[in-house]
Amino acid sequence: QVQLVESGGGLVQPGGSLKLSCTASGFHFRSYTISWYRQAPGKQRELVASIRSSGITNYADSAKGRFTISRDNAKDTVYLQMSSLTPNDTAVFYCNVRQSGTDYWGQGTQVSVSS
Repeated sequence: QVQLVESGGGLVQPGGSLKLSCTASGFHFRSYTISWYRQAPGKQRELVASIRSSGITNYADSAKGRFTISRDNAKDTVYLQMSSLTPNDTAVFYCNVRQSGTDYWGQGTQVSVSS
């Protein structure tokens, strides 16, 4: 079955950096677009970045210039390198893959930005 496991979240000061990882199993990883979403308290889940099987990337405006998504198909893992973090980036970050119209999600990893 499809499984996505996020890791790498934590507490970081404003201006700091974090690198999130999403390790996948149960499907042919290299053939699918993998996305990172986030959900802040009281807000809807929103797309942060995605990476296609071709390596083409897409970013939300809020992530452009600060976040970098990448993938290692040999490790079935997608990464989200985040820098210049602000308190507005505080959220639970989720990994996502869509297969045949069905969305699969990981359990999420908490990112908190605070001094």
